Amino acid sequence: MSTAVQLYRNLKGDKAIWLIFIILSLFSILAVYSATGLEAYKWQSGNTEYYLIKQLVLVSLGFVVSYICYQLNYIQYSRIAPILMLIVIPLLLYTGIFGEATNNARRWLSIPLLGSSFQPSDLAKVALILYVARSLAIKQEFIKDFKSAFVPIILPIVVVCGFIAPSDLSTAMLLFTTCVLMMFIGRISLKYVGLLVLMGVILLSILVILGSLEQTAEYFRLETWISRINSVDNYQVEQSKIAIADGGWFGKGPGNSTQRNILPYAYADCIYAIICEEYGLVGGIVIICMYLWLLLRCIHIVTRCPKAFGAILAMGLCLNIVIQAFANIAVSVHLVPVTGVTLPLISSGGTSLIFTSISIGIILSVSKYVEQAELEKIELEKLEADASSN
Repeated sequence: MSTAVQLYRNLKGDKAIWLIFIILSLFSILAVYSATGLEAYKWQSGNTEYYLIKQLVLVSLGFVVSYICYQLNYIQYSRIAPILMLIVIPLLLYTGIFGEATNNARRWLSIPLLGSSFQPSDLAKVALILYVARSLAIKQEFIKDFKSAFVPIILPIVVVCGFIAPSDLSTAMLLFTTCVLMMFIGRISLKYVGLLVLMGVILLSILVILGSLEQTAEYFRLETWISRINSVDNYQVEQSKIAIADGGWFGKGPGNSTQRNILPYAYADCIYAIICEEYGLVGGIVIICMYLWLLLRCIHIVTRCPKAFGAILAMGLCLNIVIQAFANIAVSVHLVPVTGVTLPLISSGGTSLIFTSISIGIILSVSKYVEQAELEKIELEKLEADASSN
């Protein structure tokens, strides 16, 4: 224990974000292990340790990739952003046409030899946020200009979100919202931000029209979108509310959930309901506070960061995580229609967990730079004070 505490103290960057990352990642092992009991009996002949070990491996890998990203100077991400965009756009197009069809959605690509799948939209989220942050930082001197600043930023947003939307509308809308907020933070003119929102509405309308045509209906999920919006007595939502109600204030205790055997995707989309059932309303509030704490710490980084790219990048990645978290929670309590998005760092899902860990690592890289810049400023002030006194 003392070794772990010493390692934690030696970490640079925002200690609170490190702590949030560690707590949520470790808690995911307990939550996923408890929520996958039925899956273990259905697919693994009752081997409940299978999903425990799998989640433990994924969390460990998440720590590794996060630490690697944290070690890199965050300025490096500005240089790789255009390269990532050149990879992501054709990858999303290929996935939409040739990807694995699951629940009438083509979101996944098989990884040869590894026997696993990869969701390109998770890579696309990080790549687009990097690119938008880079573009906003570079164009700060003429950020109010429509042709020079707005158009070069808006086109990648529309293209990426447009390619994600047919198979995963909720992810596309959450990513689009994040980009709109980033443009607001980056001082883009409000009338241009409003224009971006209008273009998003037009894009959604085009997708609805294409989804209603017989020739293109198979590539869109119009019926699924409509059914989710119109559904009042959605089975998944009803079972989530039962799980939350059964948990009361303090829950049934770890591993004692009964709704995990009934609730669809209890280990992914609806894991927050299982957390509330086992850990009660208190446990659910603690999880919400963790994401709010992350948001506040990132705002603290933004207010101290001397460079526009670092500030916008950290805020964009943080908003993407927090908005997704609250979208997932809102589904469980029936505030919004079913979305299918996971609870970041907690839900089962390798691609989501790894790329969320990468986002945390990049945020920590920015916070490390801010910390170093402040220390250098203090040292410089001391030297100047000593020189003036002499």
